[in-house]
Amino acid sequence: MSYGILIVSHVPEIAAGVPKLLKQVAGDVSITAAGGTDDQEIGTSLEKITQAIEDNQADELLAFYDLGSAKMNLEMAEEMSSKKIHLYDTALVESSYVAASLLQAGVDLPAIEKQLAPLKVKGDN
Repeated sequence: MSYGILIVSHVPEIAAGVPKLLKQVAGDVSITAAGGTDDQEIGTSLEKITQAIEDNQADELLAFYDLGSAKMNLEMAEEMSSKKIHLYDTALVESSYVAASLLQAGVDLPAIEKQLAPLKVKGDN
């Protein structure tokens, strides 16, 4: 079982930039991203998310996103994928960095999720 990371942001530049940061601590972890709409505007694209899932070489993905509509598209993409996807409602940059560095170090998923818990975004959901 291999784990990878998926980043989904409403902003194409954020989606492109976060993996650059993560690769500094997780060179061996498959990291893909989807950002912006199909015409590079602010928003998310189900097609881009689906492609990022398929492009990721891992069997199971830890998915980090910035806003609620990204989660909605991630959930739809998950239904169309054979890969297991774990969605995290956590601080995007900080939590994906923690997860990437721990995956690189060979830490198991329950221990990673324990480290992510304090980074959960507080809200009404």
